Amino acid sequence: MLITHDTRCALDTVVDLVNTVPEDDAAPDGLPDVATLADFVRKHEMSDVGVLSEFDLSAVRKVRGRFAGIFAAPDARTSAGMINELVAAAGTTPRLTDHDGYDWHVHYFAPGASVADHLAADCGMALAFFVVAGEQERLRRCEAPDCRRAFVDLSRNRSRRYCDSRTCGNRLHVAAYRARRKEATG
Repeated sequence: MLITHDTRCALDTVVDLVNTVPEDDAAPDGLPDVATLADFVRKHEMSDVGVLSEFDLSAVRKVRGRFAGIFAAPDARTSAGMINELVAAAGTTPRLTDHDGYDWHVHYFAPGASVADHLAADCGMALAFFVVAGEQERLRRCEAPDCRRAFVDLSRNRSRRYCDSRTCGNRLHVAAYRARRKEATG
């Protein structure tokens, strides 16, 4: 599957956004305030975003919840319906642009759109490409029992199971190794 630079950026953005959702009622929100949202926008080099407000924070949290639902969707039909609703609500306006040293690419958000609509349109379309390509199963959650972080499996054979093989994957492999050693030694 060919993934363009802007689609990859949108995928990274949506994964990071979904991973700001608190894992339970005791966990802190990964987007606690407008300043954190502004940092998120800067980190992901989101263009054409004006001054952010509490309204933007609330709207982004709602969009974030809808994206989390897409990562939890049981099948492509469910994902497609959720993406269609999300993108339609954002009022997409596809347009070609070449800004900030990047070659021509497509933005799906309307000029002057809110940050929530920007995320819904660009990230929604990035996820839509996976559904269209029959690759919806690549939108996953980490299989580590104590981690449910979202990720996009871009491995050649769709075999990635953990959000990060160096942390979650390694931790589980070490635990399994120790359990086998303990069992072998009696």
